[in-house]
Amino acid sequence: MQAEIITIGDEILIGQIIDTNSAFIAKQLNNIGVSVYQITSVQDERAHILKALTEAEANADIVILTGGLGPTKDDITKKTIADYFGDTLVEEVSVRKNIEHLWKVHVKKPLKQVNIDQALVPSKASVLMNAYGSAPGMWIEQNNTVFISLPGVPFEMKALMIDEVIPKLRTQFKFPYIQHKTFLTYGLGESTLAERIESFETELPDFIKLAYLPSLGRVRLRLSAKGNDKVVVETEMQKQIDKLLPQIQDIFVGFEDDISIEAIIGKYLTKVGKTVATAESCTGGLIAERFTANAGASKYFKGSIVSYTKETKVNVLKVSEDIIDTYSVVSAEVAEAMAKNVLELMHTDYAIATTGNAGPTTDDTDEGLGIVFIAIATKDKVYSEQFSFGNHRVKVINRAANKAFEMLQKEILKK
Repeated sequence: MQAEIITIGDEILIGQIIDTNSAFIAKQLNNIGVSVYQITSVQDERAHILKALTEAEANADIVILTGGLGPTKDDITKKTIADYFGDTLVEEVSVRKNIEHLWKVHVKKPLKQVNIDQALVPSKASVLMNAYGSAPGMWIEQNNTVFISLPGVPFEMKALMIDEVIPKLRTQFKFPYIQHKTFLTYGLGESTLAERIESFETELPDFIKLAYLPSLGRVRLRLSAKGNDKVVVETEMQKQIDKLLPQIQDIFVGFEDDISIEAIIGKYLTKVGKTVATAESCTGGLIAERFTANAGASKYFKGSIVSYTKETKVNVLKVSEDIIDTYSVVSAEVAEAMAKNVLELMHTDYAIATTGNAGPTTDDTDEGLGIVFIAIATKDKVYSEQFSFGNHRVKVINRAANKAFEMLQKEILKK
């Protein structure tokens, strides 16, 4: 079974916003065995939307539109959908009641006609109730194709996909069983890793595929199995997991399962009652941001000092000015002093420190562009490593953050 996703909005096409909705929808569909044939972005323009609908109907069993359902005049999706199906808009009482409830409880302002008009839906549509907004989702079937229209606001769309669309699709259609398992590895490049496990990949059964998902400083390996018999799929998947693990044990840090390495670290620190802090220069708080993106991070992450200047390193982190003058701010000695001092300042069990030249200039340091020193401190020791992460600023910063998590993970596992 194939699906097509159509995102509607000029803001996507001019680069004003990034289309994250398609990625979420595609992942939800893939999880139930639906392949996405194509993703299309179109303008808020009637002829363009009609053309996209016509082409999608010829290609796909399921067509999901997102966007263009707002209360303003430029949101024309609902009227265009009605035109496509030769339909008219009618007021759906349940939607109007939902809108009145939202305005009474949350907005607490007079309800305007443009908001009431969001209760208008094509007469052929089944309404998917939007608990978090005034624009309902809509489900229409024609010529053995299901058309689903969802609001473009991400949290509204996600709730409708999870609570309404996926359950309804599961009820109406029979899908194959799909299982994914993602291995998170650090410290080995994609090509080297592929060479190491070449024979494993070659010997995989036809219904299990291996995908390499590289990013800066890490490679995720995703095994995907698909079949009609759940027991067969799960049994063979476990067999392949057991076969692959010994071949990557030295670089394996955990199964991702939508959990990042920083979340894996956080879970372990919570379990053993340990804490961590960061002192960041070239990474500018990125490591702290990635820690605190996870719910419950306050149990193990005590805080961060973004010591971006020499003055902050000296006055806040208490790094010796003599060390900086002797070795420069980009040095192993400064990185280690930063890590040790933030550990003591925050009273933690572990600390990470970064200092380096992310570019495009090297400021007043002796080290070249892309050189980064990362230090790890515990109550017993402090050590650092030097890295060369290239000449692209964003690449340097992200690779430094990834390597810092890798180093911390390895230190924690020594215990």
